[in-house]
Amino acid sequence: MTEQGNTRTRGRPRGTSRRQLELIALELFTERGFEDTTVEQIAAAAGISERTFFRYFPSKGELLWYQFDDEVAALRGLFATVADDVPLMTAVRRVVIAANVYRAEDVPELRTRMHLLATVPGLAATAGAHYDAWERAVAEFAARRMGGAADDLVPMAVGRATLATARAAFDAWLGRADGDLTVYLDRALAALAAGFAVPDPVAAELPAGLGGGGDGV
Repeated sequence: MTEQGNTRTRGRPRGTSRRQLELIALELFTERGFEDTTVEQIAAAAGISERTFFRYFPSKGELLWYQFDDEVAALRGLFATVADDVPLMTAVRRVVIAANVYRAEDVPELRTRMHLLATVPGLAATAGAHYDAWERAVAEFAARRMGGAADDLVPMAVGRATLATARAAFDAWLGRADGDLTVYLDRALAALAAGFAVPDPVAAELPAGLGGGGDGV
C-alpha cells in the first residue's frame, strides 16, 4: 500500500542495469570498504530490492567479475569466427585484442576494481575459477586447431601462456595509463608468438631485407 505523495516503485526501476549496479557498488566499496558494504546498501542506493539485486548477481563479490566473465564469452564467440587459414597464435592475438578494448580514461575505474580483487581476501579467493574459464576458452580453440583436447599438454600450455601474457600487458598498461590496452596486448602477444626472441642488435640496424631470418608476426 502506498500513500499519495510517497509512492515507491517495486522491483527494477527503469534503466537499472548490471553496469549501473557495478558503478554504484564501486563507489560504495571505495567509500566504506568492501566488507563494510552490504547488498542491502547497494540495492538501496540503486533504488531496487535485495531480491532484485540477486536477479543480477549471486553475490556482491561476483558483481566485480561480471565484465571479466563477459570477456570470456566474447573470446568464445570470436574464436568461433576465425578462418581456418589464420595461424594459431595470430588468431589468438587478434581475438584477445578484439575482446579487450579499453582506453586511458578507463584506467581509474579498472585500478579500483583490480585493487579490490587483489587485496580483499574473499575476492582474491574467487579469482581462480574466473581465470580458469578465460584460459580454457583459449585452450579449447588451440585444441580444435590441433585435433586434440583442451587438457592436452600443448593446448593447455597455449591457454596458460596466453593468460599470463595478457595479464602482464594489462598490469603494464594500468601502471602507465598512457594509451590503449590493445597496444600493450598486441606487443606482448606478438612477443609470445615469437617465443620472446630478442632481436639481433646488429641485424636490427641493417636496412630492410638484409637482416636475419626472423619471422614477422
